[in-house]
Amino acid sequence: MSVLDDIVAGVRVDLDRRQQATPVADLRAALADVDPPRDPMPAFRAPGASVIAEVKRRSPSKGDLADIPDPAELARRYAAGGAAAISVLTEERRFGGSLDDLRAVRAAVDVPLLRKDFMVEPYQLLEARAAGADLALLIVAALDDDTLRRLHDEARGLGLTVLVEVHDEAETERAVALGAELVGVNARNLRTLDVDPDALARLAPLVPDDRVLVAESGITGPDDVATYVGLGARVVLVGEALVRDGDPEGAVRTMTGVTA
Repeated sequence: MSVLDDIVAGVRVDLDRRQQATPVADLRAALADVDPPRDPMPAFRAPGASVIAEVKRRSPSKGDLADIPDPAELARRYAAGGAAAISVLTEERRFGGSLDDLRAVRAAVDVPLLRKDFMVEPYQLLEARAAGADLALLIVAALDDDTLRRLHDEARGLGLTVLVEVHDEAETERAVALGAELVGVNARNLRTLDVDPDALARLAPLVPDDRVLVAESGITGPDDVATYVGLGARVVLVGEALVRDGDPEGAVRTMTGVTA
């Protein structure tokens, strides 16, 4: 079993527990109390680099990254630094996140929020929107074509912007065929946790110019941002470097506005 398979198996167990506790009808009713989804695409398409700053406690590859007792305060500092969006990891077992983190961040900031998790069922998209998310992540490696398209269509129907994540040529072709507007190239292979620093350079030419490329993983500072922008990325998603920095607001600020 690959690392990704193991993560998804745990996600399904936790999802089943939540589904038993909260019926779909309750989630749909909760949507009436949520603000309309915020559109991140104008900022993502603007000149310079846009930063998606991530609330991330740990990862399968690095273990514990940071103690984040107050995700809302961290999000406020990201927003003050100019983050175009904030990603909140909600997977429990490997990343130490929760939907409560997402709700807390939503109450604290007005920038678009990404629910970053391993989405395998439409129920999770309803959860995301009910908790105030504006974007949702779909990982091509975790989904067959039918499920990928169904979740993509469901997410768009809820008003969510979809970040479609790829890490090789075949997955990139699937994302493009899907019509994904926002394509994230993850340098880390979630099946093995190996990192390919050349992934974006290799895959960017496969993505049409009218789509928006997001660079994920391995970004430590403005020099990396400049490299990825030079390869065609308009957005960078940064987690580890920010949660480990003593000045997350300043760290975000140094990465925004970087041009090729």
